[in-house]
Amino acid sequence: MAEPLLEVRDLKTYFDTRRGPVKAVDGISYNVMPGEIVALVGESGCGKTVSALSLLRLIPEPPGKVWAGEAMFEGKDLLKLNKEEIRQIRGNKISVIFQEPMTSLNPVFTIGRQITETMVEHKVVEKEKAYAEASRLLELVGIPDAERLKQYPMQFSGGMRQRVMIAMALSCNPRLIIADEPTTAVDVTIQAQLLELLDSVVQRFNAAILLITHNLGMVAKYAERVNVMYAGRIVEQATCEEIFANPLHPYTRMLLNCSPRLDRDRQTKLIPIQGQPPDLVRRPPGCPFHPRCYCTKDVCTDEWPPLVEVSKGHTVACPYCDGG
Repeated sequence: MAEPLLEVRDLKTYFDTRRGPVKAVDGISYNVMPGEIVALVGESGCGKTVSALSLLRLIPEPPGKVWAGEAMFEGKDLLKLNKEEIRQIRGNKISVIFQEPMTSLNPVFTIGRQITETMVEHKVVEKEKAYAEASRLLELVGIPDAERLKQYPMQFSGGMRQRVMIAMALSCNPRLIIADEPTTAVDVTIQAQLLELLDSVVQRFNAAILLITHNLGMVAKYAERVNVMYAGRIVEQATCEEIFANPLHPYTRMLLNCSPRLDRDRQTKLIPIQGQPPDLVRRPPGCPFHPRCYCTKDVCTDEWPPLVEVSKGHTVACPYCDGG
């Protein structure tokens, strides 16, 4: 059996505030195999993006800090590498596609300079060949005009800027691509094109993708395994098919109930999740989802249930509820 490309173990990232530590990521574990798409899903503020930034040591210190855990990538713990070692991995072996390209692309540099910069920095190609490679990458992501390398981000639409971000992510032939809400800033038609493009990247380059999203439709079509996060922890893990066919945690079920699906009757009403995510400084006792849960029991206020494997590859942090 193949070894995981990325294996995260008990990752904890906290932020110091005047009110106390914000436990943004509080002990999550998951892995990504070579050539697969693994999703991290959950509401905004549940810790998805923070967990990904922690892997690349991009958490601002202070106020943030990775307090514990391991992130094994190709036999090395990313959390223990020095600044030069992690810099050699960022943008090279691990690339990131951020959710808002206009804040990620530098407005005063041309697209060509920004795509070639990473290649030259990591010595993937010589400087004189970098623009030829950048032109090839733009064509690969659906921008065939090499003259656009001379243009600036403001001269591109939102969808085109996101394509440029994908080209930048591919520039060094990474082993892992972290896609953080990659279609947030574009319309539905462009979303489909970008997702097909990312899916083809996996097939063509055998690059694994860590997909961070709250779009369950995207997850259903492209992800192979799913990690559902709530309040800084993972509450359910399973294959994509199992999550949609047999969700066990009440939170997972409620996420699915408030998402539109083509396999439902058109008259079926979406059911919103009542209440608000918990305050991560003053979390409620026990399971933090119990104030919003439809099957709360007295024991739910005692402790946060650990993840328990209920079937092969399917773990859930709610042994007291049958899904209802």
